[in-house]
Amino acid sequence: MLNYVIKRLLQGIVSIVGASAIIFVISRMDDPTLLLLPIDATPEMVEHLRKRLGLDLPLLQQYLIFIGNAVQGDFGNSYRWEQPALPLILDRLPATLELAIAGLVFALALSIPFGVLSAVYRDSWFDNFAKLFAMLGQAMPNFWVGLLLILFVSVQLGWLPAFGREGFDSLIMPAIALGWYPVAAMTRMLRSTMLDVLDSDHVRMARAIGVPNRVVVWRYALRNAAVPLVTMMGIYFANMLSGAFVVEVIFAWPGMGRMVVEALFARDFPLVQVGVLFSAILFVVVNLLVDLSYGVLDPRIRHD
Repeated sequence: MLNYVIKRLLQGIVSIVGASAIIFVISRMDDPTLLLLPIDATPEMVEHLRKRLGLDLPLLQQYLIFIGNAVQGDFGNSYRWEQPALPLILDRLPATLELAIAGLVFALALSIPFGVLSAVYRDSWFDNFAKLFAMLGQAMPNFWVGLLLILFVSVQLGWLPAFGREGFDSLIMPAIALGWYPVAAMTRMLRSTMLDVLDSDHVRMARAIGVPNRVVVWRYALRNAAVPLVTMMGIYFANMLSGAFVVEVIFAWPGMGRMVVEALFARDFPLVQVGVLFSAILFVVVNLLVDLSYGVLDPRIRHD
């Protein structure tokens, strides 16, 4: 197990370094001095600012300096706010974590009963409803769901606030918009897995010896079917952390993703780099935890 963890950590470090190199190169395809200086700035002013920001150095040298400073916890100062980039991202990280966790809770609260019951009552009206719901969920992207929620729930009905982060009410619609697609995907996957498990020999044996059906379904069958569900849950949670920026922009949610989008339009390279690095780190950590959880859910799985 220790060797497996070390191997995955090394792979994660390589992934993080690769992500940092890619975003470093992409973010420097444009010159931020054109946005930081007024239109009537002289060439001398532009050159002075480039030297002050270190943009006059070769690209490889800039990247090595960035990596050396990042190892020491220094990710540079934001061009836009003129403050250290790392604290700015850390201040927005709790809002993104709150939104991602709420979206995941919403997705699990619907997908688990929908997936299990549609498998138990195969070809029933509920099964048909769950499949239709899953198809609708996969056909509607989160930004479209968010706009519909704002239009009907906030504008037409006035039940919930349309933007901001001011209590539980303002979290409901962003969480639904973010978790809408995972509900559909996890429902379909769990239904398929539950059908296989319910037809297995050990489930038939449990029913034959008189174990109550609810215990067979919710304790034994669901636990065996939960391994692929945990895999998908980890993938979608990591995607929510790194891809919540669309929902954050629509609902004016003060999260990390929204700040990175604003920094990207402002050519604020240090802030963009820190945001992407944190997203990569969170993605690696979540996937490592998912892999380690397999042995808990299914003792037959062991990491060599």
